[in-house]
Amino acid sequence: MSMTSPSAVYICADSGVPVFGEKGCSVHVQEMLGAFLEEGLEMRLIAQRLGGVPGGQIARARLSVLPPLAAPDVAGRETSALLANRDLEAILSHCGAHRAEFLYERYSLWSYAGMEFARRVGVPGLLEVNAPLIDEQLEHRGLVHLAECREVAHRVFEAATHLLAVSEELAAWLDAQPGARGKVSVLPNGVSPSRFVPNVAPAQVRGLGGMVIGFLGTLKPWHGLMTLLEAFAVVRQQRPDAQLLLVGDGPERARLAARAEELGISSAVHFAGAVKPSDVPSWLASMDVAVAPYPPMESFYFSPLKVYEYLAAGRAIVASRIGQITSVVQDGVTGLLVEPGQVAPLSQALLRLSADAGLRQSLGCAGRSWVLKHRTWKSSARRVRALAAESRNLEVSIP
Repeated sequence: MSMTSPSAVYICADSGVPVFGEKGCSVHVQEMLGAFLEEGLEMRLIAQRLGGVPGGQIARARLSVLPPLAAPDVAGRETSALLANRDLEAILSHCGAHRAEFLYERYSLWSYAGMEFARRVGVPGLLEVNAPLIDEQLEHRGLVHLAECREVAHRVFEAATHLLAVSEELAAWLDAQPGARGKVSVLPNGVSPSRFVPNVAPAQVRGLGGMVIGFLGTLKPWHGLMTLLEAFAVVRQQRPDAQLLLVGDGPERARLAARAEELGISSAVHFAGAVKPSDVPSWLASMDVAVAPYPPMESFYFSPLKVYEYLAAGRAIVASRIGQITSVVQDGVTGLLVEPGQVAPLSQALLRLSADAGLRQSLGCAGRSWVLKHRTWKSSARRVRALAAESRNLEVSIP
């Protein structure tokens, strides 16, 4: 196999992340990959699951695909994912990765070969950590080979040159893991200014008129959408023209539709389904107010991409006062913060914004200005390059 050496390698060995798909994790991969390309790097993407075809500039990345996990049961898929380290090692050995500026990997449960390869050949290895995956797997999906999974985490954390957590809360957890101490930095999510340009035409939705309250994301229990429905029902009592637009799909959709029916608001609740990342700006442009109604959580370690995208789209935001959101949304300046999981404060904030177009505009403008100044994928890519250069005692020339 003959391959041109890349100047950097991006690895995503997580079968739950379709790198060219529509999920938030997919957008994260696409945006970081695009930012590296914008930096002028020749990128090789090594992925387990594609979920679509690349569009735009990320189509310029060279692509290697890991073998599919064909086993029908959980234990078999875990074993198959562990064995895929051999395939990853082979791809890295043949693509000239030992000459790369750095290897960048999105942490997944069973992958360790990338960071160990980087350490062995003397290339900086940077591991992006988005969640305590073992804890999530145990709580939501089940894990058969727990001891082996913990061993993989230890190996990959120890081999990485730098560990990049998406939030301060996650960084604190990560720093306490074996092999990780002293190597952890925070690298929050960001936005691409070229994706969220001003004056985008709104998506056309039948029956959508009046005041539009919106949500973007996967319809899962930890997004607090039942609270949003209850609050919206209160809003409708004073604003009969108000509409609720839910952009995204997920396992909660049937329950949400049933609850909307019970509340007598189903005609005003619109399910857009999953949309392409390229279409997200037009759907956000359809909203007057965008909501992130997270419920109370013992550990909120997320860096909510939706909040960054709401800001970039210039929407007025109502979000729960929790975790990283409190450092991203300045209450009364770039959005309104409310107590998590409570219907009354949320409905009051929505009614306040529905009655004050000037406030919506000022919050939207201030939020967009803040996020474009402080949280872009381009600045994240430059920070990764700087960390990689620092570990090699080099000064990187950034255009």
